[in-house]
Amino acid sequence: MGSESGTEFPVLSLNSGHTMPVLGLGTFEFNFRPEKAKLAFLEAIKIGYRHFDSASLYGSEGALGEAISEAVQTGLIGSRKELFITSKLWCHDNHPDLVLPAIRSSLRNLKMEYLDLYLVHWPIHAKPGSLLFPMRKEDLIPFDLKGVWKAMEQCQSLGLVKSIGVSNFTTKRLNEMLTFAEIPPSVNQVEMHPAWRQEKLKEYCAIKGINLTAYSSLGGKGSMGGNPVLASGVLKEIADAKGKTVAQISLRWLYEQGVSIVVKSFSKDRLAENTEIFDWELTPDERQKINTIPQEKVWPVEDILYKEGSFISVDPQDIEINEA
Repeated sequence: MGSESGTEFPVLSLNSGHTMPVLGLGTFEFNFRPEKAKLAFLEAIKIGYRHFDSASLYGSEGALGEAISEAVQTGLIGSRKELFITSKLWCHDNHPDLVLPAIRSSLRNLKMEYLDLYLVHWPIHAKPGSLLFPMRKEDLIPFDLKGVWKAMEQCQSLGLVKSIGVSNFTTKRLNEMLTFAEIPPSVNQVEMHPAWRQEKLKEYCAIKGINLTAYSSLGGKGSMGGNPVLASGVLKEIADAKGKTVAQISLRWLYEQGVSIVVKSFSKDRLAENTEIFDWELTPDERQKINTIPQEKVWPVEDILYKEGSFISVDPQDIEINEA
C-alpha cells in the first residue's frame, strides 16, 4: 500500500452512506508555510493519499486547494471526486447563524463546490470575531449545540457537504446530540493512540454507528515535553522485533481498532513510511503489551485556552475532555 503508483488505501463505511479512506493526511502545522505544504500535499497524492484533513483554524485550506487543482491539471488524479476532503468549523463560528457562512468560506478557500466531511471542531462557543488560538477563557459563551447541529444538517441538505460530524466530543455530548439530531454524526474525531486508547468512547461510538477518527495518532508533545508514543519502550520493543518503526506499530494498532486515522508529516520518506501498515498484523501478545502502556493525554483542553501570557486550567464542568 502507498507506493509511488498511488495505490488505494482501505476504506470505511460511514452511516451517511459514503465511504472514507481509512488513512488521511493531517494538514495542521505550527508556523504553517503554504508553499512547503503544497509540495507535501502533491507528494502525498503521488504516494496514494486520498483523504486530507483540514480546518479553518489551520490556515491550510488555500494551499490544499491549490495542490488539488494542480494535481488535476497535471493528471495525478482524474478529478477532485477521487479525494475525500474534511474541514472543520472553528469555535468562533459555533453559532447557528454562522455555520453556513463558515462552510462557504472554507469552500472558497479550497476552490471546491462541496466537502466530503465537515466537523464541529470543539463543543465550545467563543465570541464571534477574529480567529484566535489559543482562545481566551473570557471569550467563551454558552454553546447552542442543537442550533449549531441543525445548521450543520442544513449544510448537508444543501449539498455543501456529504457527511457531517464532530470532533473532541465525549459520550455525554454525543448522547445529548442524539436526542435531537435528524442526521446523526458520521464521525467523531478525537485524540487517540496507544498512550490514549479511548476505550470507553470507542465502544460507545461503535454501538451508535459513529466512526471514530484518531488524530495525534503518533502522540505529539506530552505533559512533560516528551512524546508518549514515539518514546514508548513497549512500542520500540515490538517495532524492533518486527523490523518496523514505532510509528508504524502505533498506526497499525489504530488500524486494528477499526478506526480511521489522521497522520501528519510533510516529509516524503515519512509520508510513504506511514502508509506501510496494511499487509501485516500485530500478534495477540503484542496487542496485550500495548494495552499496558500508561495513559497520557497529549492535547488537554487547557492547551486551546490562553490568558495573560500563559495557559490556564479550566473546570471540567465548563468544557469537557475526552474519556480514556
